[in-house]
Amino acid sequence: MRSGAPRSGCATSPHPPGSPKVEPERLFTAVLFCLLDGLTRPPHPANFPAGLGSTEIMKRTIFGVAAALALAASAPCAHAQSFINVLTGGTSGVYYPLGVAIGKIYGDKILNVKTQVQATKASVENLILLQQGRGELAFTLGDSLKAAWDGDEEAGFKTKLDKLRTIGAIYPNYIQIVATTESGIKTLADLKAKSLSVGAPKSGTELNSRAILSAAGMSYKDLGKVEYLPFAESVDLMKNRQLGATLQSAGLGVASLKDLSTSSPITVVSVPKETVDKIGPPFIAATIPANTYTGQDKDVPTAAVVNYLVTSSAVSDDLAYQMTKLVYESLPELQNAHAAGKEIKLETAAAGSPVPLHPGAIRYYKEKGLIK
Repeated sequence: MRSGAPRSGCATSPHPPGSPKVEPERLFTAVLFCLLDGLTRPPHPANFPAGLGSTEIMKRTIFGVAAALALAASAPCAHAQSFINVLTGGTSGVYYPLGVAIGKIYGDKILNVKTQVQATKASVENLILLQQGRGELAFTLGDSLKAAWDGDEEAGFKTKLDKLRTIGAIYPNYIQIVATTESGIKTLADLKAKSLSVGAPKSGTELNSRAILSAAGMSYKDLGKVEYLPFAESVDLMKNRQLGATLQSAGLGVASLKDLSTSSPITVVSVPKETVDKIGPPFIAATIPANTYTGQDKDVPTAAVVNYLVTSSAVSDDLAYQMTKLVYESLPELQNAHAAGKEIKLETAAAGSPVPLHPGAIRYYKEKGLIK
């Protein structure tokens, strides 16, 4: 949580709907001025209520001042807010629409929480921002999460990111290598001497690209041209015949590839199981079902890697508990936000992360009987 988070011991009652917000410091000053003014210039005795002398009036006035001071002093706590910044990915990917849905769920259902959804370069940047205290929830690929926890410099992590804590596993990312039919690219071997967009620099997708090519016996040096571009920009180049293929690590039905398949004939390139096995965990063999994209009339073998929602140790146990609970108890909303939401399951949420679960998440999973 940020500097706007409630201080320890503060109540967090919501601000009354429709009422104007008054800065606590100004309220305090105004009340104090008026009441002290009343003490220095007490009302004329002729205006005293019947039966009350000046001494009794003075006592009541002093009591009123004390009560007002206590009320004003508590005002900052009454209006304090938690802040949740949701770190996603590019706006044409899957992280972003799911992040928008989660941000809305949190904003609607957690008292005194203000949410923001931030588009980023995805996994690697998200994890670095979490470590720096610039986010409260992030989407990430499992292999990027492991690299961050290990402090893998080649993956873009200069030091071990030890503040990371897992909320839970969500859906798998599918390695989707799509080429224009015109490029003649039909297999991984056909990528040699051709142009390929491998994702934004040091993104989770780019790390996946390196892994896939390496398992296929290739490197970037074997390609004709390497473009380090987000999903939408890659598709724009392909539409303009300036790029042969793109590798996109995302949920099935990613918007960028749907857009491409409806405007240009495409080939979805397979990643054979033997290639996936060479990489090993956290990669698994998977299938892109027929008709996921226009013109794709057959199932296509590929690789997949699990995505995770991650927070940091700076987030309180109570807030992390609510964040976890609301994700896995709001699955219909996530499914409406993107088809990948259909693959998010509570049953697998607590398993497999290379980073420890947040204590708040552990509390929720214990309640659901997923861990002891």
